[in-house]
Order: sequence, then C-alpha cells, then structure tokens
Amino acid sequence: MLDVHRLVLLREVQLRGTITAAAQALSYSHSAVSQQLGLLEKEAGVPLLEKVGRGVRLTQAGEDLARHAEDIMAILERAESDLAARDTTVRGVLRLGAFTTISRTVVPRVICTLERQYPELDIRYRQVEPETGLLLLSSRRIDVLIADSYPGMSVSVPADLNVDLLTRDPIRVYLPAGVDVAALDGLRRLRWVFEPSGSEAHAWTRAVCQRHGFEPDIAYESADLLFHLRLVQAGLAAAFLPDSFVRDADVEAAPTALLDTDQLRDISLICRAGAERRPSIIACRDAFVEHLRCPPEQ
Repeated sequence: MLDVHRLVLLREVQLRGTITAAAQALSYSHSAVSQQLGLLEKEAGVPLLEKVGRGVRLTQAGEDLARHAEDIMAILERAESDLAARDTTVRGVLRLGAFTTISRTVVPRVICTLERQYPELDIRYRQVEPETGLLLLSSRRIDVLIADSYPGMSVSVPADLNVDLLTRDPIRVYLPAGVDVAALDGLRRLRWVFEPSGSEAHAWTRAVCQRHGFEPDIAYESADLLFHLRLVQAGLAAAFLPDSFVRDADVEAAPTALLDTDQLRDISLICRAGAERRPSIIACRDAFVEHLRCPPEQ
C-alpha cells in the first residue's frame, strides 16, 4: 500500500518544482525527502522521478500519482472537517497567513478577538503574499489564507481550495500633500509610488494610468503601503491607496476625483475545500468580517 506521507512529499515536489524547494518548505533535509521518494518508487513499482541536468522532474507516472495524492488529501481534509464540525467548541491550532497590508492593520485585532473569545484556540500566524500562501495552503502548511486581488486581476486558485469573499475595498488616488492638480493632464508631471514591479498591484495601477492616457513616472517602489502614505504626506509622490488602509492609519487625507473612484479590490478568505466547515475557520471568518466592516476604536 502507498504511504500517504510519501504521497504528500511527491505532491510537494510537483508544486515546488524541485526536491530542494520541497525540502525547504517542509523543513526537511534534501536527503530525507529523496530517501522517502525512493521508498515511494519501490511501493509504486514504477519510476516516479527522472534526472534532468543536475535536478529531477516527475515522470508521467509521477505526475499521475501526484494528482491522485491531491485527491487523497482532499478526501482526508473532508474527513477531518466532518469530525471537527461535530465538535462545536472552537479549539486546536489555527495556522493563519495574510498579505502585508492587512497584517499591519486588521490581523492583530482579529487575533485579539479570537484569543479573547476562544481561549482554547491556538493561533499561529505568518505574513505571506497570495501566490506563496496558495502553495502553503495546498501543501497543508497553513490552514487559512487572507488574500487580496485587484480589479480585473485574479490569482489562479486551485480547485482543491475554497474562496470566501470577505469584503470589497475601494482604491483611490491620493496626490502629494500641497500639490493642486486641476486637470487629468497634470498627473503626467507627478512622481508616483507603486508596489514592486512584477506584482499584481503594480500591473493594475500602471494599467489604470495608461487607460487614462499617461505613463506614470514611477519614482519609488515598495510593498509597504505605509511608506506610500508617508510619501504622499511628505509631498513627494502620488499613490493608489485602499480605503481601509487610509482609514486604519487615522490620517487626514482626501483622494482626488481625477481618476476612477469605483475601483475595488477583493479581500478573501481561502482554505482547503471542506475545511470551511471547521468551527475554528468559521470563527476566523466571522472575526475578519467584523473588523473589516467596523473601523478600530480611537
């Protein structure tokens, strides 16, 4: 009989692309993973890996078995969720991942709420961006991912994951403090701060500017929206900022009406399919909905 743990290792190699990356993600040594995959090959009776240069890749049989491993993990997830749903007490370990912006603002309040209401719940948190978080979810390294996606842009979510939209957050343009731009053409002369090149947010904001007929002068790049806000306050750059972030930062800043004000980013809770029925994940979802809806007390 095939060993489930070794099947998980095979699927991790499929997800990560290399044995080294899979070993690092699982906090194992390269040799330990290789040894376990060698034993899995003996159990399967066919080659699962083949050498390519200095690395390896899955054979067709390995790819097929990895897909079966995904199905097996989904069945196990549903079975565990069925058992957990029978116990209405919110307890156990909940491994939470969330993107940078919400980690600065909402996540600490959510954790405080959950720990106060459910003393038997042990929350473990890590800051991750959506693409990395999806891999961690699929490989069972986290239980819940809070992810954002920008208008017209969407992260490809595997079929074995469940997506629950929590809220839609308006994104508006803020001009540098002390700068008065009366017409759209004036935006061409401004310096801008964007999220890093290659990110979904960078591509979206650039596309918005181009759609309005100008190429933005991107002078600064940072994944930290607090840095963006500080540049706006210092009169150094214009920025696209989500309403919830500006609200939680508790600053006096008014957006300009020169660019679209009906742009919304989605904030979603993602978990493995079936796990959405777990009491701990239901409690986590409810806490995020509450704090995303209500601003913090001043």
